[in-house]
Amino acid sequence: MLSEKLLATAFTRAVKRGTLEMMTAGGSHMTFGDGGEPRVAIRFTDPAAQMALCLHPELKLGELFMEGRLVIEKGTIYDLLQLLLQDTHGELDELPFHRLRKIRAWMKRRSENDAVKSKRNVAHHYDLDGRLYALFLDSDRQYSCAYFDHPDASLEEAQLAKKRHIAAKLLVEQGQSVLDIGSGWGGMGLYLAQIAGAGAVRGVTLSEEQLDVSRKRAAAAGLLGRVHFELEDYRETKGTFDRIVSVGMFEHVGPPSYEDYFRTCRQLLKEDGVMLLHTIGRSGPPYPTNPWITKYIFPGGHLPILSEIMPSVERAGLVVTDVEVLRLHYALTLKAWRERFMAHREEVLRLYDERFCRMWECYLAMSESAFRFQDAVVFQIQLARRNDVVPLTRNYIAEREAALRMAEETEMKQTA
Repeated sequence: MLSEKLLATAFTRAVKRGTLEMMTAGGSHMTFGDGGEPRVAIRFTDPAAQMALCLHPELKLGELFMEGRLVIEKGTIYDLLQLLLQDTHGELDELPFHRLRKIRAWMKRRSENDAVKSKRNVAHHYDLDGRLYALFLDSDRQYSCAYFDHPDASLEEAQLAKKRHIAAKLLVEQGQSVLDIGSGWGGMGLYLAQIAGAGAVRGVTLSEEQLDVSRKRAAAAGLLGRVHFELEDYRETKGTFDRIVSVGMFEHVGPPSYEDYFRTCRQLLKEDGVMLLHTIGRSGPPYPTNPWITKYIFPGGHLPILSEIMPSVERAGLVVTDVEVLRLHYALTLKAWRERFMAHREEVLRLYDERFCRMWECYLAMSESAFRFQDAVVFQIQLARRNDVVPLTRNYIAEREAALRMAEETEMKQTA
């Protein structure tokens, strides 16, 4: 059977370390790799599933796993991805039909994410049952890359360190105004007010679920006079701000809207203001986002490379004052999320169904694999309207982190 031969060719070339056992729909058994760990056994339930994987693996691997047509009988979907990616790093040009897959990827049109489409895309992912996110995120519901500033950091410690690191780069002074674009469940905005001393924080989101939680948290913290969360597209925001922060939102903007995004940010930022953009990106050449992710998880999403971002920054009249690349931090974050998700899988099953559970297990595994074995990274880009508003050396970051850490300890004592 042609599909069996194609799969045998593909797995022979891709799997160098570890062991992959494959049972085809026709009953053939094949083994690939060097016999070591990890050991994974997969089974196809029908011949069409085998050919589908050969023709469009980027889309069909996740779909077949979700549908139960690709059954993993030993190991996990993450283990399978490790076998396929740890040596190839996703560069599968020598595998069958690679030219067809590249043509298909580039033919996919990039459409602009206007306000209506952006809200619909956000609702697809972020307006799920809030109990789902509570099962695997940290207590502050930080749904972006954590910052592991020491090897033994827990997820909670690393997410707090992320907020501290960003606040330090923002150079927030007492009483300043801050705009949080894509404010999530409110954790960053509340931190900037409670710990960093911001006088007024405006968080804007397109998620009704996140907005409700954020407002309740601000009320519970007694911060309604200083922290306001609104259901608002950033393009509709009025006024100017001393500081702008955007964490985990830029991935949803899309290249056709980059010009509009940075031009709007410049208009909203005061002359002596500072902005910190925290976004997932890629360190390799430009390439369309994984089609399974855009179809099932983040419609309209795109992971930019720096050469896609910078022309729009320059044309907007913004100055790049610092760039930091966080490499494996998100792999560690996603590993913690995946382990927590799987530990609470039965609870997720009561909220949704088996197909949803497999879809989210695959999403977390794919994402972790992209950061661990491929070229996904996180960029923290500091921006300003002038080149003299940020200190000349980076010493201020550690100094401000130390001061913020002391403020955290004081806040904990006061609320204990």
